[in-house]
Amino acid sequence: MRIQLIPDPAKKGFTRLLEPLTDQFIRKNLNPNVFTTGGLVVNAAAGVLLGLGHLRAGGALLLLGGVFDTFDGRVARGTGRVTRFGALYDSTLDRYSEIFIFLGMAYHFFGTARPWVVAVILLALGGSLMVSYVRARAEGLGFECKVGIVQRAERVLCLGLGALIHEKALLFALVLVATLANVTAIQRIHYIWALENGRKGEKLPQEQNYNGD
Repeated sequence: MRIQLIPDPAKKGFTRLLEPLTDQFIRKNLNPNVFTTGGLVVNAAAGVLLGLGHLRAGGALLLLGGVFDTFDGRVARGTGRVTRFGALYDSTLDRYSEIFIFLGMAYHFFGTARPWVVAVILLALGGSLMVSYVRARAEGLGFECKVGIVQRAERVLCLGLGALIHEKALLFALVLVATLANVTAIQRIHYIWALENGRKGEKLPQEQNYNGD
């Protein structure tokens, strides 16, 4: 059973809401990397605003950056520009976006006489990066790994809404992401372990490095 903070019907409904705009971009044959790069710029700006204490403005930009993240994949598929480089570029810039966001939050809270929050932010950042790393490593080993409570969309929504509501709400969102992102990474590790045990007769790719990195 898949447990997610944002159920699939809600995600599909949001995607349908954006379809008219997405179709316009596809008809104009826009390069999906434009949205990937734009998302990074928007998230970097959000990180700066969060660091300066403009939490609501930063939260709004964080949510807008999530919309950019929705466009790039759909435009890539719609324009027939799905490439391995595009996937790498998208994944890499998404990670940098998360780093900018959490860096901005760390700067803000470190200056409010609550440095303990920085430890929570580091846990949230580490968990977020590990969620992506476990999936990438699993797919490199030939497994599909999209399970977990908190994926990128859930993290963006929690943090964005928290920043929009109030600083205390953002603190709650950070604790939630710090906890559930690391739980999600562990979920994915367990999922691959269980999946491999169900494939005892299947030979794993020999070119992979199993020493861990």
